[in-house]
Amino acid sequence: MVKARFDASIDELSRVIDLVNETILKAGWSDALLPVMDVAVEEIFVNIASYAYQTLPDADKYADITIDAEDDRVKIVFEDEGIEYNPLLRDDPDVTLPAGERKIGGLGIYMVKKSMDGVTYARTDGKNVFTIMKKRTD
Repeated sequence: MVKARFDASIDELSRVIDLVNETILKAGWSDALLPVMDVAVEEIFVNIASYAYQTLPDADKYADITIDAEDDRVKIVFEDEGIEYNPLLRDDPDVTLPAGERKIGGLGIYMVKKSMDGVTYARTDGKNVFTIMKKRTD
């Protein structure tokens, strides 16, 4: 298990993805999993960096990320002390509509939900705790 704290800044995204990829590969997983995990990690981290602290200008803006890559699954937990927001409560976009007719927003979290085997949100001790999990299929 690896745990790290990052500034909640889009500038940190490449460091976050590098740590996730390194941890997954060190655990013996195929690099074929990396693109799927990278998209999910990018979506969640960019949302934290862009919105979690938007109305909290004096807050210590960070995201704690825990990566647990085991034989049968990879679990990544994102924690921040930003404003409470559960993206899982948002309605899924109607992907049957042409892009120009869809409401703006929600497509990224929809892709995360569809690509992961488990996605949860909790508000615990004043923190947003967002967890994604992918099971091994090979």
